[in-house]
Amino acid sequence: MLARIAHELFWLGRNVSRAEHTARLIDGVFQADLQGRQDDPAGVTLSWEAVLAIMGATVTGSGTRPSREETVALLSTDPANDHSVVASLGRAREGARTVRDVISAEMWEAINSVHLGIADAAVGVTGYAGPYSFVSYVKSHSALFWGIASRTMLRDDAYAFLDAGGRFESADMVLRMLRSRCPRLETGADRRVTGRRSRCSALLAGCRAFRRAGVAAPTAAAVASFLLYTRRYPDSVAASIDAVRHALELADANPGASDPVLRLSRVLADLDFRGRVGKRDGGELLEICEIVGRELNLADADIAERYFGGVMSPTRVS
Repeated sequence: MLARIAHELFWLGRNVSRAEHTARLIDGVFQADLQGRQDDPAGVTLSWEAVLAIMGATVTGSGTRPSREETVALLSTDPANDHSVVASLGRAREGARTVRDVISAEMWEAINSVHLGIADAAVGVTGYAGPYSFVSYVKSHSALFWGIASRTMLRDDAYAFLDAGGRFESADMVLRMLRSRCPRLETGADRRVTGRRSRCSALLAGCRAFRRAGVAAPTAAAVASFLLYTRRYPDSVAASIDAVRHALELADANPGASDPVLRLSRVLADLDFRGRVGKRDGGELLEICEIVGRELNLADADIAERYFGGVMSPTRVS
């Protein structure tokens, strides 16, 4: 496969996944902002400043703390912000147009329909009703895209790079949320998450899966550990990294000599070990998140060097 095509497919997957996770982040923080106080130590909450930090964005010109409306508009419908949902979906459509002869016709129709309908879905996103309709539209159509891809594409190099991009972005986005949250997960303040404080299910999408797994009391640190270590949950950091490694092994003629495959294998081994013997408190979780974050940045560069001729996307979240 040509490096240019592989690059487009990888970033098509990343942009669709980024749009979906950004929508989930907006939805979760919006609900948490409505339901409780930001100074509540037991709830899994994030400030709007933290959301902007996760996405590498800033609100200019206000001179004060960013408001809910400013942040939602910036991350959802602002085409000038490279990390907004609209901008991510726009890049995804352009990437899909470039590789229309590689992806299925149904996939192109799915991503093109999202682009054509996003303006209507964005009406009133900062109004009284909030961003609910907008984020629901993005989440459902992103799921539709991935479902169509899994049912209509050959399991060849093209699908491998598409899947690798989507899962890489998923790992990166979940890890960014955890890195922003972990400094507040001190053992003494990590109370049981119950009642109204179960809003962690909206902010961290794995809370419901965590409850079904029944591995521990639903504290914030336990949910964060679940999202970091548990391969049984497909959106966890470990599961996403494992999926990226598997996809690259399929696409690489010599995976045993592949720097990104070897690096991701080492990260997984470290996660498995720490998941079994670690303390799982806020300090250790933050340390692990920082280590994995650095390794993912290096793996991103390794992937670009080995498969894309060293071409890096200018829209990476820094």
